[in-house]
Amino acid sequence: APPRAATPAMCVSRRKPGTREIPVIDLGLLKTDRAAFVQAVGAALEDIGFFALEGHGVSAAAIDGAYAEGQAFFARPLGEKLAFDATGNGGQRGYTPMCQEHAKDATQPDLKEFWQTGQRCSADHPLASVYPPNVWPDEMQPSFRPAVDGMYSSLEALAMQLLGCASEYLGQRTDWLPSMAQDGNTILRVLHYPPCKDAPAGAVRSAEHEDINLMTMLVSGTADGLQVKDHDGQWISVPGNKEQIIVDAGDMLQNVTNGLFKATTHRVINPAAGDADNSRYSMPLFAHPRPEVDLTPLPALVERTGGVAKYPSITAGEFLHKRLVEIGLIPADDK
Repeated sequence: APPRAATPAMCVSRRKPGTREIPVIDLGLLKTDRAAFVQAVGAALEDIGFFALEGHGVSAAAIDGAYAEGQAFFARPLGEKLAFDATGNGGQRGYTPMCQEHAKDATQPDLKEFWQTGQRCSADHPLASVYPPNVWPDEMQPSFRPAVDGMYSSLEALAMQLLGCASEYLGQRTDWLPSMAQDGNTILRVLHYPPCKDAPAGAVRSAEHEDINLMTMLVSGTADGLQVKDHDGQWISVPGNKEQIIVDAGDMLQNVTNGLFKATTHRVINPAAGDADNSRYSMPLFAHPRPEVDLTPLPALVERTGGVAKYPSITAGEFLHKRLVEIGLIPADDK
């Protein structure tokens, strides 16, 4: 049967006069009306590729604790942070300093520094030699690991739930997308956007881009600045709200669905002059497939989107490598 239309109970638009906002969906609906929740999630990903999830179950205390640990780490002297320099692994594990990453095709680096952690594999796991090992500042900041790794676990579990719902909306088995992300190259990034009143001309906190991965779980930032590009080119501002996790489709999900789900352009703008002395923190989990997963557009979804494959046949590993080159985290000749 075709998906039924969304109703106000599924998805609250919360529009203001003359504006548009991303859809808001409550996870509680999943327990009371799974079909309605699946429809709301799929409709949002098909329309604008973004929605705000409420009732997500990640406690405010856990979020505050992870942000406090990130703030304490980023406040340390640069020399201490560089003991965990991620340059050698393409920014995938550890610390990446300011102005190292840029959006695809951007001429200026982003005004941010970040810490990244990833999938945990036992020594005998087939992917143990593929994924870089996680690193932690245990000696200087022993409370960092449990707070950040705990957030990884919570957000990864949430992503798997939502990927299952997205699969159902597409008419596939519930485990179609989650099976791609099982033991996937999923990463959690703790971001710090420092004060930027003296930023170079044209430099922004995060230039226009789309996410690389399948699906992103973004713990709402500690300050406003996130904007999503609407169909007409207008920018939708997404306010910071710890009661919400912002969910969006990445390029890999767009590829395998032949564009049915949208990887939408977004950015983090610099604050107004009165707030330029303040930092902003953010914490996205990027749910990735395993490197060998084939992202060739699914034939059933090719038919559903006009009958022509619009995206390439490529593995997740090849896709990620190409994009890490494009955003400046690894050199072009790095295999």
